[in-house]
Amino acid sequence: MTRASAFLALGLAVAAAGFTAVTKADAASPPAASPPAASTTDVQYRVTFDRTSAAARTIQVDMSFDVSSTEPVVLSIPAWTPGSYELDNFARYISGFSAESGGAPIDWDKADYDSWRVHPPAVGRVTVRFDYRADTLDTGMADSRDDFAFFNGANVFPYPEGQGFDFPARVSVTTESDWLIATAMESSGARGEYKAGSYHDLVDMPFFVGRFDLDSALVAGRWYRLGTHPEGALAGSDRERLWEDIQAMAAPMADVFGETPWDDYTILALFEDGYPGGSALEHQNSHLGIYAPGLIQSPVLPLVVAHEIFHAWNVKRLRPEELWPYAYDRSQPTTLLWVSEGITDYYADLALVRGGIIEPEMFYRLATFKITQTEDAGPIALEDASLSTWIEPDDGTAFIYYPKGSLAGLLLDILIRDATDNRSSLDGVMRDLYRSEFKAGSGFTEEEWWDAVSRAAGGRSFDEFRERYIDGRDPYPWNEILPLGGMTAATTTQRQPLIDAQIEGDGEGVRVTSVAAGSPAEAAGISPGDYVLRVGEIEVEDTSFAAEFRRRYAEAPEGTLVEIELLRDGRRITTETEIEFRESASYRVEEDPDASDRASRIRDGILTGTVQG
Repeated sequence: MTRASAFLALGLAVAAAGFTAVTKADAASPPAASPPAASTTDVQYRVTFDRTSAAARTIQVDMSFDVSSTEPVVLSIPAWTPGSYELDNFARYISGFSAESGGAPIDWDKADYDSWRVHPPAVGRVTVRFDYRADTLDTGMADSRDDFAFFNGANVFPYPEGQGFDFPARVSVTTESDWLIATAMESSGARGEYKAGSYHDLVDMPFFVGRFDLDSALVAGRWYRLGTHPEGALAGSDRERLWEDIQAMAAPMADVFGETPWDDYTILALFEDGYPGGSALEHQNSHLGIYAPGLIQSPVLPLVVAHEIFHAWNVKRLRPEELWPYAYDRSQPTTLLWVSEGITDYYADLALVRGGIIEPEMFYRLATFKITQTEDAGPIALEDASLSTWIEPDDGTAFIYYPKGSLAGLLLDILIRDATDNRSSLDGVMRDLYRSEFKAGSGFTEEEWWDAVSRAAGGRSFDEFRERYIDGRDPYPWNEILPLGGMTAATTTQRQPLIDAQIEGDGEGVRVTSVAAGSPAEAAGISPGDYVLRVGEIEVEDTSFAAEFRRRYAEAPEGTLVEIELLRDGRRITTETEIEFRESASYRVEEDPDASDRASRIRDGILTGTVQG
């Protein structure tokens, strides 16, 4: 999942001791409910979103099923949706729960905080109903407005506990006659009628319902569908360009794995004024994204789209053993999330450069940006970061496994190609594991990952690399490895002003979430919960003010005082503090003009997706 997080600091670059989104992840597992004795069959769901429910910002859900006895049935709602590595406890959005059989109400009670125990009075059909509050603008959630809603299956589809997840189900969507419905779920033929072969499929299919633009195109022999809201948000040449980018990126990604394992793919994109950047959530043959409209004409949009499409191979199919199969009632931490997310991020960049969407110079710029993020985040092991994401630590490292994992992919790609004189690559590792693990119906372990890397490199050991740079916290050896791939890391030293507080943008402004001990922010009396209104002469409107702060004060003398205006409990407060300065090395990835023939072949192989025969 690509998250829209503000990795910005008062005086530091992206991800530096800075401001990052802090949310409500909770890695505790709910108590296990008692397994039901009654079996359920012929499971059907009906989802209603029309003008009436839109006015209440709710989605109405019915679930009906046959029971074979009068024993209770426990129905549970997921605690999270795969790809969004946090426990959201979707049950808290449910209200108005009721149950009936034969047209009459029946008894029910709560089995635990996300489960309902229903007591059938006889063998036959049981129906439960509830409202789901759709008011959260998040790719893993559900949101609505007067003429539109999106939701994920994990939000609204309960499952009967104790019966596994292999049960088939039917879904009906009821909406206004002039509104559209878009999803990757298999159609049953009639409008708004769908079917899923298992619960895993059922909850992996987000929906758009309402007014939005919808069209489709044949891409590399597969049908792709593109739904965008609001109507007209992505239109004309901008829409044509995105379709061209999708056409260009599809083949390079499929070439990595040797197949495209879906018949059709659905892209759902919402463009929202004021949204901080871009965020999307992957599914097995679709993804749902939320974007600031300003990203439409930037390379960020195709990068996110490529990232999420690549996930359809890497994580929705090929994934760590700890995530196989998915469990929906608890967290599933893994030390390999850097492979699932970081390596995917690397291949998103490769898809764009191999597809001709961006030039090699942009590929180098993306690597440079990720190096800055990684260096500024400080020493953290990728394996540790993979585990910690479930609680979203507020030290600026919550999502560092994206850029740092991507760079690990680049370094491993170079090392594999160098060890084999460009006869093998990281592509081969992904293809090897895809065939040996996913095709065999299993996830991969750490040992299997590193064995595949070693095999691709002709038997070379990566024990030291793993110990130092994946499980360890050593800085990446840019100047040792990049030249092997025909690239250089030009180094410059910068003097950066620092206040050292973390913030997030919300609907009220720019709010302080934490203050580093012994920092200028602490000396100024800044506290979590304060809103930053002004720093020096810089009026603060959003988190982007940090770049202007760095530019304006980079050459200020030691001892410089800066006045800071805050809003605390509705009162304006003015304070001041002495800026601290930090000397930091920065890297700029470039093509090495003096690269050897061997290194040049490796560089060209990375950029084109080729190896030597």
